[in-house]
Amino acid sequence: MRYATLTQRIAGDAAAAWDIHYQAQALRKQGREIYLLSVGDPDFDTPAAVTDAAVASLRRGDTHYSDLRGSLALREAIVRHSGQAITPEQVVVTAGAQCALYATFQCLFEAGDEVIVAEPMYVTYHGVFGACGAQVVQVAVRPEDGFRLDPAAVARAITPRTRGLLLNSPHNPTGAAIATQDLQQLARLCQAHDLWLVCDEVYRGLLYDGEAPSPLGLPGMAERCVVIDSLSKSHAMSGWRIGWVIGPPVLAEHLANLAMAMLFGLPEFIMQAACVALEQALPEVARMREAYRQRRDRVCAVLEGCPHVRAHRPAGGMFVMLDIRATGFSAQAFAQRLLDEEGVALLPGDAFGPSAAGHVRLGLVLEAQVLERVCRRIAACARRLSAEQAGGDVDGEAQDRRIEHEAYQ
Repeated sequence: MRYATLTQRIAGDAAAAWDIHYQAQALRKQGREIYLLSVGDPDFDTPAAVTDAAVASLRRGDTHYSDLRGSLALREAIVRHSGQAITPEQVVVTAGAQCALYATFQCLFEAGDEVIVAEPMYVTYHGVFGACGAQVVQVAVRPEDGFRLDPAAVARAITPRTRGLLLNSPHNPTGAAIATQDLQQLARLCQAHDLWLVCDEVYRGLLYDGEAPSPLGLPGMAERCVVIDSLSKSHAMSGWRIGWVIGPPVLAEHLANLAMAMLFGLPEFIMQAACVALEQALPEVARMREAYRQRRDRVCAVLEGCPHVRAHRPAGGMFVMLDIRATGFSAQAFAQRLLDEEGVALLPGDAFGPSAAGHVRLGLVLEAQVLERVCRRIAACARRLSAEQAGGDVDGEAQDRRIEHEAYQ
């Protein structure tokens, strides 16, 4: 039987990026102790008040069809949460930020359009581009520059076919955050070349250093700016599948039509819970954010001075990029050996793009004390592999590793 070409456009190398993660899950099911840091799923429970609101809504019988755009109460809460001069008519609620991104691209871009994005980029972006047929134009961000997206490099990438710019800040996988001055320059580029600016802000609530400028408040951007956000990371609600799009009212109308064809509205009890998440000052949210900050600091401190592994200190998000080029191994080979020999699952940076070659992504999804133990395993593995490359004393390295593990277990 024949399948649509869409099936090819949403598959490929990017879809295979999670191989290490799937291997780690299989090993864990077999009973092996595995430190799973390959996916950005918060290890915290959803705040109790949020869960209680969902249960109460269910018991009230809120189990029927809902507003295609999302309940008015939730859209009003999103407006207040944004802190910007927008209206509920500009908001559409979706089944998570991934769905929001997919729906937005379907409504803005099509075959032949070019969309600029920083490389490395989150692996699911490939499928989103492929689904609508748009051509991704990747602008490399270098680890030596702190993975900063240079507006001048973006300007050089613009062609007559360019239709949009996709930003992700804080950035996945690097944790880099865009500065206000850079965002302003990019906004001016979008206005000068009549481009859409799509901002993926799912990690905005987990910014530790600097400020989080909003593109919605920049002059002249109201008609061309789209912001995507969710509660998955900030409120440990990844499994609730609740996200949203903020954009011009006409885009909201198009998204509502797409929702009619695809989602037909979200569960009311989940939207009731999301209202509580956005409207109440929940102490659990502040504690989670501080825990991620402490975990980031612990990882960077433990690996500081390690001759074979360098940690890039992220400004925000749930990940730390580790530079393992000094080992002489590729990111894929290093990640595989680390999983096989140390039971630690990290995602190879190559999955996100060539600029992340020689790097692995570590998720801050375990307690700080456990992360310290994991980092020492990573350092031991890197030292051992470096010795292999140099033809050094591998047995001595293995002995050091055993002693180190005993000290921290």
